[in-house]
Amino acid sequence: MSKPIKIILAEDETALGQIIKESLETRNFEVLFCQNGEIALKTYLKEKPELLVLDVMMPKKDGFTLAKEIRAQDKYIPIIFLTSKSQTKDVIEGFGHGGNDYLKKPFSMEELIVRIHALLDRNSLRKAKDTIAIGNYTFDHTRQKLLFNKEESPLTHREAQLLLHLSESRNEILDRSLILKKLWGDDDFFNARSMDVYITKLRKKLKKDERIQILNVRGYGYKLIC
Repeated sequence: MSKPIKIILAEDETALGQIIKESLETRNFEVLFCQNGEIALKTYLKEKPELLVLDVMMPKKDGFTLAKEIRAQDKYIPIIFLTSKSQTKDVIEGFGHGGNDYLKKPFSMEELIVRIHALLDRNSLRKAKDTIAIGNYTFDHTRQKLLFNKEESPLTHREAQLLLHLSESRNEILDRSLILKKLWGDDDFFNARSMDVYITKLRKKLKKDERIQILNVRGYGYKLIC
């Protein structure tokens, strides 16, 4: 069996925390269970886990504050928030503090495990290299540039962010509402129209490779095919 994946679970509800910990440990995870944000921060600094699962409402240091402090030290580590809150402003705040995903209580363990593995897979790709192959293009998301046959095309920050999310979910649907909340702060009509404009710009910049398509999946989102 491969080495267990080390994660921090910060949750102040003891019973729930134990259930999550025991369930994850049967799936080849090493779970460091912390019952408040201060302990979680100390554990993070000592143990250097591969992923964080953080309850939002915790004593001594809440999940958003903890995530912000950790994100200042590590821009890659995946962070999942657990919360009973579900209002748009709470989701926006979570993403604004560096969260990668958001799971509303109550949730199934299977859903949590699927999301953990998805974030770990994406993080491995992102850390492995700063450039990503998209058809015959090379996408340098750090420098915000697209390269095609040595020809370099600059991207705006928003274009690079959007293309990174599309490339990480290639051949799968990128949820429209989720990405709007994460990149624009809200999924209202005007932000949705703005994202459509950016999608059009990306299509133009990727048109030199006819195999690449960004499909509009009506009612769901977008899909990068390459």
